[in-house]
Amino acid sequence: MKTHHNHSNHMRHKHSDHTSMIKDYKRRFVISVLLTLPVLILSPMIQKWFGFGVSVSYNYYLLGVLSSGIFLFGGWPFFKGFYAEVKRMNIGMMTLISIAISAAYFYSIAVVFGFEGKTFFWELATLIDVMLVGHLLEMKSVLGASQALKSLAELMPKQAHLVVDGKERSVSVSYLKKDDVIAVKPGEKVPVDGLVLTGTSELDESFLTGESQPIRKAENDKVIGGALNGNGALHVRVDKIGVDTYLSKVIGLVESAQKQKSKTQRLADVAAKWLTVIALTMGITTCIVWILKGAELSFAIERMVTVMVICCPHALGLAVPLVAAISTSISAKQGILIRNRTAFENSRKISTVVFDKTGTLTKGNHVLQSVKSFDQNYSQEEIVMLATSVEINSEHHISKGLLRYTDQNNLVVPIATEFEYEAGIGVSGRVSNKLVKVGGALLLNKLSISRPSFEDEMPGTEVFVIIDGELAGYITFADQIRETSFAAIKALQETNIACVLLTGDNENVAKVVADKLHMDEYKFGVLPDEKQDYIKQLQSKGNFVAMTGDGVNDAPALAQADVGIAIGSGTDIAAETADIVLVDSNPSDISNLILFGKSTYRKMVQNIIWATCYNVVALPLATGFIPGLVISPAFGAALMAISTIICAANAQLLKREFITP
Repeated sequence: MKTHHNHSNHMRHKHSDHTSMIKDYKRRFVISVLLTLPVLILSPMIQKWFGFGVSVSYNYYLLGVLSSGIFLFGGWPFFKGFYAEVKRMNIGMMTLISIAISAAYFYSIAVVFGFEGKTFFWELATLIDVMLVGHLLEMKSVLGASQALKSLAELMPKQAHLVVDGKERSVSVSYLKKDDVIAVKPGEKVPVDGLVLTGTSELDESFLTGESQPIRKAENDKVIGGALNGNGALHVRVDKIGVDTYLSKVIGLVESAQKQKSKTQRLADVAAKWLTVIALTMGITTCIVWILKGAELSFAIERMVTVMVICCPHALGLAVPLVAAISTSISAKQGILIRNRTAFENSRKISTVVFDKTGTLTKGNHVLQSVKSFDQNYSQEEIVMLATSVEINSEHHISKGLLRYTDQNNLVVPIATEFEYEAGIGVSGRVSNKLVKVGGALLLNKLSISRPSFEDEMPGTEVFVIIDGELAGYITFADQIRETSFAAIKALQETNIACVLLTGDNENVAKVVADKLHMDEYKFGVLPDEKQDYIKQLQSKGNFVAMTGDGVNDAPALAQADVGIAIGSGTDIAAETADIVLVDSNPSDISNLILFGKSTYRKMVQNIIWATCYNVVALPLATGFIPGLVISPAFGAALMAISTIICAANAQLLKREFITP
């Protein structure tokens, strides 16, 4: 039971680490500023600028002592980072800052002890102050990005009402085990994933699915840990605990996605490394050039320090990771779980979306609408019972439709043995020494049985029942198109994305759904491997293809597609094969996903362009080679900090760009 709050504890630990770092930077900043004030007052340059005079004994020595405190205490985080970068053989921003402030400090100390030149004490102090506040603001932005994930981790209640022999007692959630029965009272949060045994209520799951309306839950319905119960009282059987709960899996997926580096992020990392090398090279080159031109050593070192500071790849290093962290957290809160960051960013390239029909564009409720018996030895009810006996072992929507019908009509379903499932074809089993096969038109084709026709047949999903090799019966099911499917297809087509229906169902059903939704194309009677082949065909024609589905049959196609999107209410294998999982069975989330993926990529590109252009403009200014334009190291640090803050603020704007349904 110790693993029950693994993700929650990990997130709290991670969050507290980040919070303590912010507190440390804040403390160092405050103390450094307090030490900077006397440094500014005692600096001859500042006195000259502001027209006042303060003289104390051993003025330069006192400045050296105060600046040493700022250098060692305020600069410590940068030296620590410099050591880590060198140890990893991956020099970057901390290396630049450390070299810059060290050059300024040691040169100034040398001057104090007799070396000819001028000191940089006030520049050094203000430079460290600005760098500290810049890092402080950056860390607050990063903390804000991870706050959404932390809030998910804290949704789970700590206590539960365990029901034993009809009596309730309050226990720690970590005490619960599978199949325990718990009571969930009105207004309380559901402590774990489970199945409703008794009671009805409406549960708010908006924190996970993005669904704004409460969802009605009754007997045999699944409930998610963390959901807020409405006015009803429920008894729930515990189904999943600890790391197996839905919320823990969501947090795990989000954490994993935030750690992933997409191609865009790797590009930014490479650019940041090159910028570090350029800044070091240009800084040293600038110093040498000014010395060769006859400038004072102090001026040459000042230019070198300014170049190194102003060209820190701070903004570039933050440009993509912060956008990635924010987009992943926002997506999770809206019911879009990103398993593959590159695929998510590539959603902007999608030219064709291929939809599975059942459970994706339709509700997958499969209401039984007609039964025909071709064999006088079997009544219509017997046909249904025999079909249910073999389908009961399947997770298919047909199975659920048959079970609903037999339950409603109090039909006794016989037990089947030797159950077999053939993807896309059907199921079979032995019932009372009879070999019963159930499937669609593809099963008839495989068995070389002709499909009979009827004058009064109803359009719908067809299921044939074959007993001992002979066609014995025929069942049709009606399925409803989801209300949100119409808007989803329209939204995609308005962005020039073709929408294709791919189904194993018959032509009549496929045509009706495709026509009603105004889809660009449809394919019917498609086997799982044929779905995969069709995706390959589209790709060979230059299409960038997204596949959406919710079943085992869709797994090969989901894996083949450029972007695989699994409807979260489907099977685990579909979710495991997909790049992105939609928690709610809402086709509108597909268009939201693609549009949000475009917004995310756009923000990344904006940040990279801004960070790069800033450095292109700032570097010449820092060298002092442009007549009349000479900026101080502290001003350079301020510019660098502002550039970083702009990238962070732009990333935060992404929160406004998710289109809630």
